[in-house]
Order: sequence, then structure tokens, then C-alpha cells
Amino acid sequence: MKTRGFEVVFSFLEKDIVLPKRNTSGSAGYDLEAAETVTISPGEIIPCPTGLKAYMQDSEVLQVYPRSSLAVKKHLILINSVGIIDKDYYNNESNEGHIQVLLYNYGKETVTIQKHERVAQGIFMTFLKADNEPNQHAKRLGGFGSTGN
Repeated sequence: MKTRGFEVVFSFLEKDIVLPKRNTSGSAGYDLEAAETVTISPGEIIPCPTGLKAYMQDSEVLQVYPRSSLAVKKHLILINSVGIIDKDYYNNESNEGHIQVLLYNYGKETVTIQKHERVAQGIFMTFLKADNEPNQHAKRLGGFGSTGN
């Protein structure tokens, strides 16, 4: 039985996608690479595809953080600060759970992210539920931002 991890989304199966790994035994984050080369103009927001989806257990979430070198060296930040990948994002009907990193170029020059360049790190975390939480039976139907109006 699978517990938690990463898989390549169907549309990227033949595109040389590297499954994330922790680079040291003390690392919390799994390095996420760009699945293709993307160019980001100043003031632009671009979804950088990873070609990956993540599976996990109930009461777990994958949090996606930017690599610190993105801001310092390339003037790029994650537009939403931290990406939240919920358990039910995996294999959703809209985009199969494809993880994309929303990058914003706050610099004055166009920046290119090369395929296989590490752009973010994902950390699997457990979360707690509040007392008296209503029983949730809704099914996720979409991809990005699909849980709210």
C-alpha cells in the first residue's frame, strides 16, 4: 500500500520528469524541478509545471515552498507564499493533480527557468481538525483554487 509520495502525471510520462528527493538526511523538503523551460517577464505570474502529482494519507497535506535562491538570485517569489496540495487534489478530474508552482517576477529583467531547475520544495505535514467539524461529503471536481468560490 502506498503511504505518501510523488508520481508523474499522465501528460508528462514521456518527458524525462525526475521524482523529487531529499538531498540530505536532514532535509525536510523534497526538491521540485521545472518540467519544462519557462520564461517570466517582469511583473508577470507564470505557473511553472512540475509534471508531478502527490498522494498522501488522510490528515496530511503537501506544503510547497519556494527555494530561497529564487528570490535572491532571480527575483522570483511564489505568488501565494505557500502552496497547499490537499489529499483530494491527487487525480482530480480537471488536471489529474498536476502540481504547478506559481512564480511572480518582481525584478526588472526577464528570467528563464530551465527544465530540471529546482524551483520549490515540498514538505509533507500532518494537520489537525477542529471539534464539531461538519461531515464533509463534497467531491473535488477541479484543479487550481477549486475548493472555494
